Amino acid sequence: MKAMILSAGRGERMRPLTDTLPKPLLEVQGKPLIVWHIEKLSACGFEEIIINIAHLGYKIKEFLGNGSKYGINIAYSDEQKEGALESAGGIIKALPLLGNDTFLVVNGDIFCDYNFDGNFKLEGRLAHLILVPNPEHNPNGDFSLNGTSVLNDADIKYTFSGIAYYNPEFFKGFKPEKLALAPLLRSAIKQEKVSGELYKNKWYDIGTPQRLEKINRK
Repeated sequence: MKAMILSAGRGERMRPLTDTLPKPLLEVQGKPLIVWHIEKLSACGFEEIIINIAHLGYKIKEFLGNGSKYGINIAYSDEQKEGALESAGGIIKALPLLGNDTFLVVNGDIFCDYNFDGNFKLEGRLAHLILVPNPEHNPNGDFSLNGTSVLNDADIKYTFSGIAYYNPEFFKGFKPEKLALAPLLRSAIKQEKVSGELYKNKWYDIGTPQRLEKINRK
Protein backbone atom coordinates (compact mmCIF):
# COMPACT_ATOMS: atom_id res chain seq x y z
CA MET A 1 0.00 0.00 0.00
CA LYS A 2 1.13 3.54 -0.76
CA ALA A 3 0.78 6.43 1.67
CA MET A 4 0.30 10.14 1.13
CA ILE A 5 1.29 12.89 3.56
CA LEU A 6 -0.68 16.11 3.06
CA SER A 7 1.93 18.87 3.29
CA ALA A 8 0.85 21.66 0.96
CA GLY A 9 -1.02 23.96 3.36
CA ARG A 10 0.07 27.53 4.02
CA GLY A 11 -0.20 27.10 7.80
CA GLU A 12 -1.82 30.49 8.40
CA ARG A 13 -2.54 29.70 12.05
CA MET A 14 1.13 28.83 12.51
CA ARG A 15 2.41 32.24 11.45
CA PRO A 16 4.96 33.71 11.92
CA LEU A 17 6.69 30.30 12.16
CA THR A 18 5.51 29.32 8.68
CA ASP A 19 6.56 32.58 7.03
CA THR A 20 9.99 31.09 6.38
CA LEU A 21 9.49 27.36 6.93
CA PRO A 22 6.76 24.98 5.69
CA LYS A 23 4.73 23.59 8.57
CA PRO A 24 5.82 19.93 8.08
CA LEU A 25 9.43 20.96 8.78
CA LEU A 26 8.62 22.52 12.16
CA GLU A 27 10.26 20.46 14.88
CA VAL A 28 8.43 18.38 17.43
CA GLN A 29 10.72 17.20 20.21
CA GLY A 30 13.80 17.97 18.12
CA LYS A 31 12.67 16.33 14.87
CA PRO A 32 10.71 17.73 11.89
CA LEU A 33 7.08 16.73 12.11
CA ILE A 34 7.09 15.11 8.68
CA VAL A 35 10.09 12.95 9.61
CA TRP A 36 8.09 11.46 12.49
CA HIS A 37 5.48 10.40 9.91
CA ILE A 38 8.02 9.01 7.46
CA GLU A 39 9.85 6.98 10.10
CA LYS A 40 6.58 5.59 11.46
CA LEU A 41 5.31 4.70 8.00
CA SER A 42 8.60 2.97 7.21
CA ALA A 43 8.46 1.05 10.49
CA CYS A 44 4.91 -0.05 9.62
CA GLY A 45 6.10 -1.52 6.31
CA PHE A 46 5.27 1.26 3.85
CA GLU A 47 7.84 1.63 1.09
CA GLU A 48 6.32 4.34 -1.13
CA ILE A 49 5.20 7.75 0.11
CA ILE A 50 3.69 10.60 -1.89
CA ILE A 51 4.02 14.11 -0.49
CA ASN A 52 2.15 17.08 -1.94
CA ILE A 53 3.92 20.41 -1.70
CA ALA A 54 2.96 24.06 -2.23
CA HIS A 55 3.93 26.80 0.24
CA LEU A 56 7.74 26.75 0.43
CA GLY A 57 7.45 23.20 -0.84
CA TYR A 58 10.89 23.22 -2.41
CA LYS A 59 12.31 23.25 1.12
CA ILE A 60 10.54 19.98 1.92
CA LYS A 61 11.89 18.42 -1.26
CA GLU A 62 15.41 19.65 -0.55
CA PHE A 63 15.29 18.34 3.02
CA LEU A 64 13.80 14.89 2.35
CA GLY A 65 15.19 14.14 -1.11
CA ASN A 66 14.04 10.87 -2.64
CA GLY A 67 13.60 9.21 0.74
CA SER A 68 16.60 6.90 0.47
CA LYS A 69 18.04 8.10 3.79
CA TYR A 70 14.84 6.86 5.45
CA GLY A 71 14.76 3.57 3.56
CA ILE A 72 11.69 4.49 1.51
CA ASN A 73 10.82 6.02 -1.86
CA ILE A 74 9.34 9.53 -1.89
CA ALA A 75 7.50 11.02 -4.86
CA TYR A 76 6.22 14.59 -4.90
CA SER A 77 2.93 15.99 -6.16
CA ASP A 78 3.82 19.62 -6.86
CA GLU A 79 1.15 22.28 -6.29
CA GLN A 80 3.54 25.22 -6.08
CA LYS A 81 2.35 26.83 -9.33
CA GLU A 82 -1.39 26.65 -8.69
CA GLY A 83 -1.20 27.06 -4.91
CA ALA A 84 -2.43 24.54 -2.36
CA LEU A 85 -5.44 22.62 -3.70
CA GLU A 86 -6.86 21.81 -0.25
CA SER A 87 -7.11 18.23 0.99
CA ALA A 88 -9.35 16.62 -1.62
CA GLY A 89 -7.86 18.58 -4.51
CA GLY A 90 -4.36 17.63 -3.44
CA ILE A 91 -5.25 13.94 -3.25
CA ILE A 92 -6.98 14.06 -6.64
CA LYS A 93 -3.93 15.61 -8.31
CA ALA A 94 -1.75 12.89 -6.75
CA LEU A 95 -3.95 9.98 -7.91
CA PRO A 96 -1.64 9.08 -10.84
CA LEU A 97 1.12 8.55 -8.27
CA LEU A 98 -1.12 6.69 -5.81
CA GLY A 99 -2.25 4.01 -8.25
CA ASN A 100 -5.39 1.88 -8.37
CA ASP A 101 -5.31 0.21 -4.97
CA THR A 102 -6.36 1.32 -1.49
CA PHE A 103 -4.06 4.01 -0.13
CA LEU A 104 -3.48 5.77 3.18
CA VAL A 105 -3.59 9.55 3.69
CA VAL A 106 -2.13 11.31 6.73
CA ASN A 107 -2.36 15.01 7.55
CA GLY A 108 1.12 16.48 7.81
CA ASP A 109 0.26 18.58 10.86
CA ILE A 110 -0.68 15.88 13.36
CA PHE A 111 1.49 14.01 15.86
CA CYS A 112 0.36 10.56 16.98
CA ASP A 113 1.36 6.99 17.76
CA TYR A 114 -1.24 5.31 15.54
CA ASN A 115 0.10 2.21 13.80
CA PHE A 116 -0.54 2.62 10.08
CA ASP A 117 -1.86 -0.59 8.52
CA GLY A 118 -0.44 -1.33 5.07
CA ASN A 119 -2.73 -4.35 4.73
CA PHE A 120 -5.99 -2.60 5.60
CA LYS A 121 -9.05 -3.82 3.67
CA LEU A 122 -11.94 -1.47 2.98
CA GLU A 123 -14.42 -4.35 2.69
CA GLY A 124 -16.53 -2.68 0.01
CA ARG A 125 -16.45 0.82 1.50
CA LEU A 126 -14.90 3.82 -0.24
CA ALA A 127 -13.15 5.20 2.84
CA HIS A 128 -12.25 4.33 6.41
CA LEU A 129 -11.71 7.18 8.89
CA ILE A 130 -9.71 7.17 12.09
CA LEU A 131 -11.60 9.26 14.64
CA VAL A 132 -10.34 10.50 18.00
CA PRO A 133 -11.91 11.93 21.19
CA ASN A 134 -12.59 15.64 20.76
CA PRO A 135 -9.67 17.92 21.64
CA GLU A 136 -10.17 21.30 23.30
CA HIS A 137 -10.11 23.17 20.00
CA ASN A 138 -12.87 21.01 18.43
CA PRO A 139 -15.29 20.21 21.29
CA ASN A 140 -18.29 19.47 19.04
CA GLY A 141 -16.53 16.85 16.91
CA ASP A 142 -17.01 16.05 13.23
CA PHE A 143 -18.58 12.62 12.73
CA SER A 144 -20.37 9.91 14.69
CA LEU A 145 -19.97 6.14 14.82
CA ASN A 146 -22.53 3.36 14.78
CA GLY A 147 -20.44 0.25 15.15
CA THR A 148 -17.98 0.57 12.27
CA SER A 149 -20.24 2.83 10.18
CA VAL A 150 -19.55 6.56 10.14
CA LEU A 151 -22.55 8.89 10.50
CA ASN A 152 -22.76 12.60 9.84
CA ASP A 153 -24.85 13.33 12.93
CA ALA A 154 -25.71 11.56 16.16
CA ASP A 155 -25.73 12.34 19.87
CA ILE A 156 -22.01 11.61 20.28
CA LYS A 157 -19.53 12.97 17.76
CA TYR A 158 -15.79 12.51 17.43
CA THR A 159 -13.02 14.40 15.66
CA PHE A 160 -11.57 13.27 12.34
CA SER A 161 -7.90 12.58 13.04
CA GLY A 162 -6.65 13.38 9.55
CA ILE A 163 -5.82 9.70 9.01
CA ALA A 164 -7.86 7.67 6.53
CA TYR A 165 -7.75 4.84 4.02
CA TYR A 166 -9.31 5.46 0.59
CA ASN A 167 -10.37 3.58 -2.49
CA PRO A 168 -9.37 5.69 -5.53
CA GLU A 169 -13.01 5.39 -6.66
CA PHE A 170 -13.89 7.78 -3.82
CA PHE A 171 -12.42 10.62 -5.89
CA LYS A 172 -13.70 9.48 -9.29
CA GLY A 173 -15.18 12.24 -11.43
CA PHE A 174 -13.46 15.15 -9.66
CA LYS A 175 -10.85 17.43 -11.21
CA PRO A 176 -7.52 18.39 -9.59
CA GLU A 177 -8.65 21.82 -8.43
CA LYS A 178 -9.17 23.51 -5.08
CA LEU A 179 -11.56 21.19 -3.30
CA ALA A 180 -12.25 20.53 0.37
CA LEU A 181 -12.48 16.97 1.67
CA ALA A 182 -15.32 17.29 4.20
CA PRO A 183 -18.18 17.72 1.67
CA LEU A 184 -17.02 14.63 -0.23
CA LEU A 185 -16.89 12.63 2.99
CA ARG A 186 -20.34 13.75 4.11
CA SER A 187 -21.83 12.81 0.73
CA ALA A 188 -20.26 9.33 0.83
CA ILE A 189 -21.37 8.91 4.46
CA LYS A 190 -24.97 9.60 3.43
CA GLN A 191 -24.60 6.74 0.96
CA GLU A 192 -23.27 4.48 3.77
CA LYS A 193 -19.93 4.06 2.01
CA VAL A 194 -17.64 5.15 4.85
CA SER A 195 -16.46 3.08 7.80
CA GLY A 196 -14.45 4.18 10.79
CA GLU A 197 -12.99 3.47 14.19
CA LEU A 198 -12.21 5.39 17.38
CA TYR A 199 -8.55 5.75 18.32
CA LYS A 200 -7.98 6.70 21.96
CA ASN A 201 -4.20 6.83 22.29
CA LYS A 202 -1.72 9.64 21.60
CA TRP A 203 -2.90 12.15 19.00
CA TYR A 204 -2.28 15.88 18.69
CA ASP A 205 -3.23 18.46 16.08
CA ILE A 206 -0.19 20.74 15.78
CA GLY A 207 -2.16 23.63 14.34
CA THR A 208 -0.92 26.69 16.21
CA PRO A 209 2.36 27.88 17.78
CA GLN A 210 0.74 27.39 21.19
CA ARG A 211 -0.06 23.73 20.49
CA LEU A 212 3.44 23.19 19.12
CA GLU A 213 4.94 24.69 22.26
CA LYS A 214 2.65 22.55 24.41
CA ILE A 215 3.65 19.27 22.76
CA ASN A 216 7.32 20.21 22.96
CA ARG A 217 6.95 20.74 26.73
CA LYS A 218 5.55 17.22 27.22
